[in-house]
Amino acid sequence: MQHSLKAFSALLPVLICALFASPALLAQTAAGPSSSAPIVNLPAQFQGSAPEGQATAEVLQIDFKDAIDRGLRNNLGLLLAADQTETARGERWKELSALLPDLSARLLENAETESLAALGFSKLLPLLSPPGSNTSHFPRVIPAFNYFDARANLNQSIFNFKDFEKEQAASASLRAAQFTYKDARETVVLAVGNSYLQAIAAGARVETAEAQVKSAQALYDKAVDQQKAGLSPAIDTLRSQVELQTRQQQLIVARNDLAKQKLTVGRIIGLPLGQEFVLTEKAPYQALTALPVETYLQRAYSARADYQAALAQVQAAELSRRAAAAGRYPSLDLTANLGDIGVTPSQSNGTWQVAGGLNIPIFAGNKVHSDVLEADSQLKQTRAQLADLRGRIDYEVRTAVLDLNAAAEQVEVARSSVDLAEQALAQSQDRFTAGVTDNLEVVQAQEALASAHESYIQSLYAHNLAKVELAHAIGDAEEGVKRYLKGSH
Repeated sequence: MQHSLKAFSALLPVLICALFASPALLAQTAAGPSSSAPIVNLPAQFQGSAPEGQATAEVLQIDFKDAIDRGLRNNLGLLLAADQTETARGERWKELSALLPDLSARLLENAETESLAALGFSKLLPLLSPPGSNTSHFPRVIPAFNYFDARANLNQSIFNFKDFEKEQAASASLRAAQFTYKDARETVVLAVGNSYLQAIAAGARVETAEAQVKSAQALYDKAVDQQKAGLSPAIDTLRSQVELQTRQQQLIVARNDLAKQKLTVGRIIGLPLGQEFVLTEKAPYQALTALPVETYLQRAYSARADYQAALAQVQAAELSRRAAAAGRYPSLDLTANLGDIGVTPSQSNGTWQVAGGLNIPIFAGNKVHSDVLEADSQLKQTRAQLADLRGRIDYEVRTAVLDLNAAAEQVEVARSSVDLAEQALAQSQDRFTAGVTDNLEVVQAQEALASAHESYIQSLYAHNLAKVELAHAIGDAEEGVKRYLKGSH
């Protein structure tokens, strides 16, 4: 019982210090340094890559432009979009082949025998021969004979409206795939920009945490000295020790978060596995005055590749619908051949043939009707998706402008809060040194300064991310994101 009371007495000062700790500090320690980061939703394929090359002993210096360039070479989402474009190009050539001439050549050497009895000549010969003639010696099988034939064949569709419309639809689908590839490049820039900015913010948190550890260490050393000199009670030393260990814990979390954020950057831009690198860019605040929302919307509707792709998909669906209806139309075809035929190449003569045919569909079991129904359904879907995308663009542009303006105001407030917190900390340290108050005031001032630094880092990240998202929302990410980060349109 006495032992338990001693243990409780030893823990009592620590519990008191925990009660004195601010709720904001406890929440920040539990959640981690980047728990309040804005969420950027990206398709899974844009969060991966095909690593480029092999890792080297050199520590790579990667700035923002280099990260974007690497992402545009290696990001998985972009590689898949390029493959889809090639697939669409192949589909277009497949449909075009129905309209182009089909020219082939054939070289034939033939040797055969023929059964006249099987062809019915043994029954027809008495009817064709003069009365009284002898037909008993009529051969049942023609002796072996051979011939040589070298010939070129041509097949050409003269008029087939269905094939023509299908080729036009495939061309529109190819344009849509090309626009989708361009939009994928814009998405890669957004993915790289977001991950790079998060890593920069994580690095800033490490620097801030290191400074806070030094400050907490100095406070602890001073409390120990004053306790030894009999100028302050043990509770001040315990309180400052709790503060120091809390800051050390936050530094461990911040360093681990930075390491993971760098791994995320490496995954997105396709660095070799295990490659060491450092991010050379910083994220200073550069104000960007937003233009009117209508101006951004006009840019977005004219420049966004996903919107242009949706327009092309609607056009492709319209042409596919016309192609399905064209299954009721007649078609005109041409066939021709030109060659040389004879017993041997030296004993041959040239022959040719040209034939044209008009095919008129009469009844095909309602196949055309089913094709039209399917094409109508696809057309309605693409039109609905286009309307939804137009609304989404409006939402994304307006949201980006709101985020940009709000983040700019937050940066100003957070910067002022840091200045005020630093002044409050300096004054509390002076009061503690002069013996006017205990170090609880200093600990609270340190916590307030840590919270102010976190708010500033978070608001700065949010402001720069809002610039990247605005550039992406108006379809100018690949070309304009560097300008936006520097504060110019």
